[in-house]
Order: sequence, then structure tokens, then C-alpha cells
Amino acid sequence: MTVNLYDLSPEGLAGLLAAWGEPRFRANQVREWLYDKRVSSFDEMRNLPKKLRDRLKTETTLGVLAPISEQASHDGTLKRLYRLPDGQMIESVLMPYDDDRRTACISTQAGCAMGCVFCATGQMGFARHLTAAEIFEQAVLFARELEAQGERLSNVVLMGMGEPFHNYDESLAAVRRLMDDLGIGARHITVSTVGLAPMIRRFADEGLQVRLAISLHAATDEERSALLPVNKRWPLAELMVACREYVEKTGRRISFEWTAIQGENDTPEQARALGKLLKGLLCHVNIIPLNPTGGYAHGPSAADRVDRFAAILGECGVPATVRVRRGIDINAGCGQLKAAVLNKQADRSE
Repeated sequence: MTVNLYDLSPEGLAGLLAAWGEPRFRANQVREWLYDKRVSSFDEMRNLPKKLRDRLKTETTLGVLAPISEQASHDGTLKRLYRLPDGQMIESVLMPYDDDRRTACISTQAGCAMGCVFCATGQMGFARHLTAAEIFEQAVLFARELEAQGERLSNVVLMGMGEPFHNYDESLAAVRRLMDDLGIGARHITVSTVGLAPMIRRFADEGLQVRLAISLHAATDEERSALLPVNKRWPLAELMVACREYVEKTGRRISFEWTAIQGENDTPEQARALGKLLKGLLCHVNIIPLNPTGGYAHGPSAADRVDRFAAILGECGVPATVRVRRGIDINAGCGQLKAAVLNKQADRSE
């Protein structure tokens, strides 16, 4: 059975090489090639004996993600489609910014079980959880390519396909790998959730400086349950208790994501309701005009409505900003990761 080297802990790699009769320092050399130099082939591991490199080629792999296609947006955003060993598909996105940030948006599941009505991934349903190595490898590949261009991966957001807290253990293991093996600072990593209250409490106990973002999108249970079915399991009252406990325990600010839908959740009344809901909480609201998906009929809020919404939140003492949409022309924006996956699966079934 072929071993994925990204699956191995330092101890696991040392154990594998020891079983092959290799001295312990070889494991450190291999890890240096994997994580410091981020090579893409065993032939680049020049200080390893050829016999060891040949055996590594035969019995191990440098990751499991097979790139199928990629698209580039006019704003520089890059979206890539990968096939997993079992045939499942996932997408990852790299977003460049004018301030030299390079942010990878990575997936934690193939599909998603949360069923948010305006999200393309939610519309496709759930296939399976990703392993920590599959999550981590998405960032490694972008980091490797950026380094070859004289740049560096500066930020990672777990906001791609899937709900990270539904795949909690593997997602958190991947986060720790991002910090330990890729050197991404905790404050440059964001985990996004639709509001799994017990997992928010658990996350508060991790002792990490990682950022937390919560998809909110409505300020009443009736409206939120219509958009996010998970609200029926953990309604706003329970969610907000978990959020306040998180802030009290960690001292860290929460970001709330608000997808602005024309005529649905962008009224002054809803802005005031949101301001009341979040009053006194250390938080920030990111307002994101809806990104179009084929399975949802409504459109994004007009700019003047979004600006008014943000202004009212400010009057309520809740800081808010309007996020610039990126990669919309290639369906790489928030909530859009699905279409290419389904098309590729359809192609394979014909």
C-alpha cells in the first residue's frame, strides 16, 4: 500500500524510515524537503541516497490531490479543481491582494451537509469528510507555487467546500499542521462555521489564536432557519450564548459573515435587529453581497442598500465593512464552489 507522506507525523515518518533500515537523521532530511523546501518530486531531495529516493518513489507519494483543471479570474483569483483518490472532487481558491497578501481558501469536506439555501456547495449535498492531510495539502500546493514565484502564502481560510466544525478533528489537525509545518501564523488562519454551538465552545478551549468567523445572515430565528437549516438545531439564542462564552474565554473578536440578499435581509429593520443581537459583543460584521448560484433565485443587494445596512450597524455600535467580491466570473466566490465539481462528475458518468 502506498503511503502518503503528508499523512505521517514526525514520529510516523521516523518509524517508516527506521523500518527500512535508515538512520534517524534521514527523517529530518525528508521533512526539510517536504515542509521547508516544499519540493514536488523525490528527485529534488538531493542529499538522500538514490536507493532511498527510489524506494520513496515506489512506496510513498508526495500528496494525493490530482489537479484536474484551473480557472483564473480577471482580478487574479485562481480556482483549482482536484480529484481525490476515491474519485471525489474538491475545489480550492488562491486570492491575491494589493497589499501583498496571498490567501488560500481551502475545503474541509467534499460537498457539505449543512444545506444553506444560497450556497452552491450546500445545494450539492455531502459526500465525505476530508482527512487532515487532504485539507493541509491544498495549502501546501499553493505555498509551493507562490514560493517558486518569489512570493509566500500569507493567509489561509477554511471557507471552501464543507463545514469545518462538522469535520472538527481533521480540520483542527490541519490547522495545527498549517502552523507547525507551513509556518502560517495562527492569526493569519480563519476557521468559518455556520454556527455549530457545541463546537464553538470546544474551539474556545483549544488555546489557539486562530480567527473564528460565523455565517449569520439573519437576525431572527424564522429568517435564519429559512436560509440555514442548522439554525433549527442550534437557534440564535443558543448560538449567541456560545459566541459570548467564546469571547469571554479567549478575549478574541468574532467575525460574523452576512450575505446581503436584495430585498431579503438587507433592510434597515434587519440591520437594527442585528445591531441589537450583537450589542456589547466583541465582534465585526463582514457584509458580502450575494454571489450568484444556479440553485438560488435571489440576487445581491444593491450597493446603496449595503452601505446603508453597514451605516446602521455602526450607529448601533457594531463595526461592519463591506467585503470586496473576488473571483465571481469563475464561480470562485463565497458560496459558489460547486458547479465545476458537478460538471466533472457528470462528465465521468457519461
